Amino acid sequence: MPRRLLEFGIVFLLAISINFFLPRLMPGDPLKLIAGNAAPQLGEERVKALRAQYGLDKPLHQQYVIYLKQLARGDLGTSFRYSGGKSVVEVLSENFRWTLLLVGISLTLALLIGSALGIWSATRRGSALDLSLLSSVYILRSIPPFWLAMLFIPIFAIQLKLFPSGDSYSIPRLDGWENVKDVVRHAVMPITILTLAYVPTAYSVMRAAMHGIMESDYIRTARAKGAPRSWVVYKHGLSNALLPVLTSFMLDLGQLLGGVTVIETVFNYRGIGNMMFEAVKARDYPLLQGGFLLFTVTILILNIITEMIYPYLDPRLRRGTA
Repeated sequence: MPRRLLEFGIVFLLAISINFFLPRLMPGDPLKLIAGNAAPQLGEERVKALRAQYGLDKPLHQQYVIYLKQLARGDLGTSFRYSGGKSVVEVLSENFRWTLLLVGISLTLALLIGSALGIWSATRRGSALDLSLLSSVYILRSIPPFWLAMLFIPIFAIQLKLFPSGDSYSIPRLDGWENVKDVVRHAVMPITILTLAYVPTAYSVMRAAMHGIMESDYIRTARAKGAPRSWVVYKHGLSNALLPVLTSFMLDLGQLLGGVTVIETVFNYRGIGNMMFEAVKARDYPLLQGGFLLFTVTILILNIITEMIYPYLDPRLRRGTA
């Protein structure tokens, strides 16, 4: 475990270094984007003052050292985009809950639906049902999520008027139970798109894992002893198929955090993804660094949790550790 923590620490250091340098490789001057149309009227002294205010007057290596010192204190800096000096922590806390709502529900639904279909398909391998599910999943996987999102908006938001076309809640905000229902209505379409995007992965992993397990010797032995089919599938089969599915879950979460940016942008949904898109347009270095850092820490923590859970799912790993 100490070795794994050391590896995670090295990955974290590399990630925050990339988070710092990558935004600064993009073309464009943040000051011009901050000033907007007033940029040509800014005098030389005002430009110098702004650069000093945002710490852009120092060499890149000095900015990097300052960034590391601030990060060690838990200070992620001040956003360029928000007038009045809004801190990056404030912006992230305001937006992360909306992304967490989308990602948490979408990934849970995708795993439940995809795993259930994968088990069903694996236990009927080669049947018409299995081939139909497999074909449907391959078709669904080939459809770009953003294209599906742009198809949902004119149909369900504009023509049928079932759901709002954008944002995460109505303005002005509603009160009480009406606000909850309003948030749910705004989240339905993004959650549906993200769920459909990741059901194929959960289905494919579970189908492959279950098929390999159902052909193993101990499953044949359980069947020969007369154990009920459902007991064999769920007690012996599913418990052993959870390890690859859990691994896939963690990998999918990293992909989903990246993919949610496109979906939030299409639906103009408040969240980390949409915030990152706006930060890229504004060359808001501190906000980009904070967003990337949040993604990095989330994925690293989940990987550590996965490492801790593995021995409980596979007794062989417990014996190896012992």
